[in-house]
Amino acid sequence: MVNCGEKWRFSTLSTEFSTIVMQKRKDGEIMFLGQYAHTVDAKGRVFVPAKYRDGLGETFVITRGTAKCITVYPMSEWEKFTAKIEELPQAQAAKIRRFIFGNASDVTVDAQGRINIAQNLREYAGIDKNAVILGLGSYLEIWSEEAWKAESELESSAEIEDLMVALGC
Repeated sequence: MVNCGEKWRFSTLSTEFSTIVMQKRKDGEIMFLGQYAHTVDAKGRVFVPAKYRDGLGETFVITRGTAKCITVYPMSEWEKFTAKIEELPQAQAAKIRRFIFGNASDVTVDAQGRINIAQNLREYAGIDKNAVILGLGSYLEIWSEEAWKAESELESSAEIEDLMVALGC
């Protein structure tokens, strides 16, 4: 573990196929960073790295992501996210509620460090054999390896830079 600055503590685990970094702010909030590739077994289970499991807690939520992936929320982030949806007027939020809540499930990690991804979520994200788990700050995404390769090839440094400038980063 390496300390970098006052606000963050970094922890890094690297292998030939992945880099997992987890940051813990002094206020105790976890940030998920990096990516991890793993196979999905015949029962739809995928291994979740210990660094990510530590930040997710015992029970967490998985649901559809908006980019043909699966999103994974620690309960604290899920509660913040769903509170925003609940504040929306019923008529405006009905589609969002169906999309998010109708496909969500509570998940726990088994003794081997795996989670079971429901068939409907695997089909939605196109996950068959290989998956990539991405740390995105306060939550994770799970992509099919093929879809992630295609998505990441579409992203250009110039496009990301333009977005960051537009957001004032």
